[in-house]
Parts: sequence; C-alpha cells; structure tokens
Amino acid sequence: MITAELTIIPIGTSGTSLSKYVAAAVAALDSDGIKYELTGMGTLLESDDLEKIFNAIKTAHEAVFNTGAERVATSIKIDERRDEDRTIKDKVSSVTQRLK
Repeated sequence: MITAELTIIPIGTSGTSLSKYVAAAVAALDSDGIKYELTGMGTLLESDDLEKIFNAIKTAHEAVFNTGAERVATSIKIDERRDEDRTIKDKVSSVTQRLK
C-alpha cells in the first residue's frame, strides 16, 4: 500500500483563509475516486497504485488553479512499503498500541 501526504498552498490570495482552495482540492479528490483523509495541515492519500496517487495530486493541484489562484505550491511526501500491506489506519493503530 502506498500512502502520501499532500499540502497545496495557493500564493497571493486576497485573504488569509484557505478553506475555499482546500475545498476545491478535496472536491477534485472526490471526483478522482482516491481514498483520502483530510487533516488540519494536509491531506493523506492511500492507494495500491502510485500512478493513481500522482493523478489525484495533479487533479487537486489543478483544481486550486481553477479557483483563480495565480500561483500554487504543492508539497508531497510518499511512503511506499512493499514488504507488508499497511494502511494509514494500520500505521496510526501501531503507534497507539505502543502508547498503552
């Protein structure tokens, strides 16, 4: 399973709120059909196919431009584990178990 963390930041907007842009990116992910989890600082993506993740990132990136942004900075972190099939939920659970 491949997981990725995605942060898309429009630059030069007229205000400090980014929710309009985040909503556009998330709506694009919905239409793309990839599994994702929205967090306060970014979005986690999950797929068994790296190409699907890259396509979803491109779709979300373009969606922010489509809201009128003139410049967009996108940061991506990818974690691909090939020895075991671990989901985002599995990773969080593993840490939570160690906290008990």
